[in-house]
Amino acid sequence: MINLPGLSGIERPVILAPMEGITDHTFRRICLDAGADAGISEFIAAEALVRLVEKSFRKMEPAHGHEIRWVQIFGNNPDAVSRAAIIAEENGADIIDLNFGCPVKKIVHKGNGAALLKNLPLMQQIATATVAAVSVPVTAKTRLGWDFNSLVATEAALRLQDAGIRLLTLHGRTRSQQYGGVADWNAIAEVKNNQALSIPLIGNGDIDCAEKAINVFDRCGVDGIMIGRASIGNPWLFAQIKMALQGKKVILPTLAQKIEVCKKHLSDSIVQKGEKRGVLEMRKHFVHYFRGIPDFKPYKLALLKAVCSEEIEVILNQIEASYNAH
Repeated sequence: MINLPGLSGIERPVILAPMEGITDHTFRRICLDAGADAGISEFIAAEALVRLVEKSFRKMEPAHGHEIRWVQIFGNNPDAVSRAAIIAEENGADIIDLNFGCPVKKIVHKGNGAALLKNLPLMQQIATATVAAVSVPVTAKTRLGWDFNSLVATEAALRLQDAGIRLLTLHGRTRSQQYGGVADWNAIAEVKNNQALSIPLIGNGDIDCAEKAINVFDRCGVDGIMIGRASIGNPWLFAQIKMALQGKKVILPTLAQKIEVCKKHLSDSIVQKGEKRGVLEMRKHFVHYFRGIPDFKPYKLALLKAVCSEEIEVILNQIEASYNAH
């Protein structure tokens, strides 16, 4: 059982993964309202937080009053990361998560994220310093290794456990895979089943339906799962997985429900970011909300060209009227 703020007593939690440019507090609110047990912020550069960069503090804003504030930090300097964690705690973070898994070139090029998989002693030093610096729990997220010639997930997990990390999320790919190929849940299970590992292990990678979630829980024995890209445009996935875990029939959202949530997402985005930026940032979500709907291309293009909320509202109403008429 996981003993962390907001997750204590929840068996087999389903958590929203941190995704840069996606899991702002607006999207986290959508997913939490749809059934996610918790959500992690977009990642925040330790150095930026230490320099008191305003954008870093905006990323820590809660989705709503009762959200557990799980803040993810990245960096490769133990002092900077631990100082950033102190600032995050002082600004309301309930849990600090350390990013040791981001595969993006501009992150690893500077020795951050998944680059730490090539330097496990430094990874451990960062975790140890952070745990010592704050009173809130510290967790971490990483990958199987840098590439298939350096699969170090078990060693990384045990080092992080020794550092005082309270929970580890493991993505079933190497850094070299980025987001290609298939997540290796057998490798995740191998780490979970290591008798020396006593901290909870959350599995992550390719869970895009309730059936897959049930399978990895039963087959791999993970303590929870984390949903990333599959949640974009489909926040109902969290509730669907929970229904399946309870033996209930999975209910799919109607078009009307998709449009309702899409409108709410747009409205909240505009409230938080202003009309222009709110509309622009919603463009990456629109296509996903209506994924799989036949003959949708004209509406897709219209949504991507729209420049104001009133225009989008009209298009969404047209979509609902058009498809309900069939």
